[in-house]
Amino acid sequence: MRRTRKTCPVCESGVRVVDYKDERTLSRFTTERGKILPSRLSGMCARHQRMVSVAVKRARQIALLPFIRGYTR
Repeated sequence: MRRTRKTCPVCESGVRVVDYKDERTLSRFTTERGKILPSRLSGMCARHQRMVSVAVKRARQIALLPFIRGYTR
């Protein structure tokens, strides 16, 4: 049995460019621990998966998103 293909949430919303400053959108594509969701779980197309991964990495560098959530020393 084949599963139905998920539609890309970024394509559906009509967003042309994924912005690294939009924390709410980027947090939707990360796990509760701060990892980037794979496209098979999020349903994103390959183009938008690459755009989201670059945006998340940029947001981490300027401290908009944490590298690891819930980490305490």
